[in-house]
Amino acid sequence: MAAGPGKPGVTDSGDTGVSSRAVPLEAFPGAWRPLLGHPALAELLGHPLAGAALTEMRRLLPPRLAVHSLRTFLLADARARTHGTAYDRVGLLAAAAFHDTGLVGRAPLGRGGFPRRSAQLLDRFLAGQQVGTERRTTLTRAVREHMRPFPARDAGPEARLLHFGAWLDVTGRGERHIPGDRGMLTALAPTPGFAVSFSARLVACGLRRVLPGSPVARG
Repeated sequence: MAAGPGKPGVTDSGDTGVSSRAVPLEAFPGAWRPLLGHPALAELLGHPLAGAALTEMRRLLPPRLAVHSLRTFLLADARARTHGTAYDRVGLLAAAAFHDTGLVGRAPLGRGGFPRRSAQLLDRFLAGQQVGTERRTTLTRAVREHMRPFPARDAGPEARLLHFGAWLDVTGRGERHIPGDRGMLTALAPTPGFAVSFSARLVACGLRRVLPGSPVARG
């Protein structure tokens, strides 16, 4: 797997510094630990924004979606490292942590569906962490557009990478770019039948968009 520190072209845009003491793996759910021990994630655990994002992900997401979010980040990071793509690593981890949060809950979603709701939750989180407007805009766009069939032509690296990682983990699309990585991560943190359960959540969210009171229902 393409990973580990020191790879060219991988940056921590907007970094505010890394804590001298990383969060111990024991502080996280057992199902996460094989993925958090991967160098690409382990080296971020002492970063305050990363730690806060993982804490919120644990609070907001059921276990299987949380594991999918971690695999999404690692697949995106592997693609970036393989191709020497510079991107906001800590920011993308936060985006991956929040990209499916809109799938959880029962309230009507309205236009934009669950990705828009996920982006709103991410924006609120980032604002609370005093992340600047430009960086927030980049990361929330990545979340808002990650369910498009393909990234927009003007999408930045964070949007392209989040899209790549999320689709590869669920569907296998794009595996030729980093052959073997998806299977390795799935073996480390298996979620049997995830694609089926994920599809069921998407169907449920489709129904939430047309519940009474939803702008879609009135439109």
